[in-house]
Amino acid sequence: QLQLVESGGGLVQPGGSLRLSCVGSGHTFQYEAIGWFRQVSGKGREAVACVGTDDATYYEDIAKGRFTISRDNAVTTAYLQMNRLKPEDTGVYYCAPRCTIVAVRNWGQGTQVTVSS
Repeated sequence: QLQLVESGGGLVQPGGSLRLSCVGSGHTFQYEAIGWFRQVSGKGREAVACVGTDDATYYEDIAKGRFTISRDNAVTTAYLQMNRLKPEDTGVYYCAPRCTIVAVRNWGQGTQVTVSS
């Protein structure tokens, strides 16, 4: 199975931006859709956005208008550009080679995003 490693999280002020990276190992990256998910305080894990093998994108309501998902198969990396961050975006962000939570078999370590002044 494709292995993915998240990075790029950190502390940012409300209204700020972060770009998360999801680096894949193995030659199957280009054949997999890549999803971003998050677990925020007091809530279960939720989907954020997904990019298909044809670069088609899908966003959950929490991400529409603020986040942009993309991928670069040449460097086996998917990205999540997050703008206009809010305190309620604070949480651990994960990527996986699936677009829905129920389809994910294994979760990585994730990357912590903290939005605070």
